[in-house]
Amino acid sequence: MNVRMNAEVEQALREGKPVVALESTIISHGMPYPQNVETALQVEKIIRENGGVPATVGIIGGVCVAGMTEEEIREFGWKGQEIPKVSRRDLPVIMATGSWGATTVATTMIIAAAAGIEFFVTGGIGGVHRGAEQTFDISADLEELGRTNVTVICAGAKAILDLEKTLEVLETKGVPVLGWQTDELPAFYTRTSGLKVDHALKDAAEAAAIIHAKRSFGLDGGVLITNPIPEEYSMDPEEINAVIRSAIAEMDSLGIKGKECTPFLLAKIAEITGGESLASNIRLVFNNAKTGTEIAKEYCKAYGK
Repeated sequence: MNVRMNAEVEQALREGKPVVALESTIISHGMPYPQNVETALQVEKIIRENGGVPATVGIIGGVCVAGMTEEEIREFGWKGQEIPKVSRRDLPVIMATGSWGATTVATTMIIAAAAGIEFFVTGGIGGVHRGAEQTFDISADLEELGRTNVTVICAGAKAILDLEKTLEVLETKGVPVLGWQTDELPAFYTRTSGLKVDHALKDAAEAAAIIHAKRSFGLDGGVLITNPIPEEYSMDPEEINAVIRSAIAEMDSLGIKGKECTPFLLAKIAEITGGESLASNIRLVFNNAKTGTEIAKEYCKAYGK
């Protein structure tokens, strides 16, 4: 796969500097304009301030890009949902037709790996949807984590999902689920879920050592590092779960399915909470960018790239 990289990203990879990939679905589908653009640019700024090089990933004119320009990010934000979400199955069509595409977690991982980028920061991964035993609605993110060699730093799986089943699938796929200074899986809007991760990380050095061990042994697949939302932005678990149940009920009544579920639910939850959930979403992404860059820096320092 040919990936277009900007000069900053290309040079950083050549010199073994910490490069951190970012997805573009969060720009076009994750939040309204102009907040989406402001958030995307702020995340890039946080990565730079902490010693890393950001590489926002997207598809422009059928070309996979790792390191979008500010102008391209602004256009993604302005076009919004006119730009389709692109997962693994959609890539051939988008590339062959010369279209634009907003990359999901799965597609960002594919493009990051093709570019030689080990680290990717996002808000939350997709997973097993509630009621999947009837709908079979399971995110392609889990399949990608099982096969693609990228470390993903997030605030856990999105809280709209069945977190217990999501962990079961990750175990089946052989994906280490690590907690950043916690032994409990964070639940996106909240710091706790009642579920245990595979290992609690003490610091960036331990995270880097685990990633290096997996890569050195030739164990294909991702590493998932789950980073709890900062305490001051964490929402009340009972309140947010009640809101999620209400949003899911409305989604079901409208017959919304497939890849339209997550954008609908996130928007509906933001509406019901008066924007509080969106504010939490933005803060957890900022926090993940800082933590992810710290781990990427340590990995490059200890192991060269």
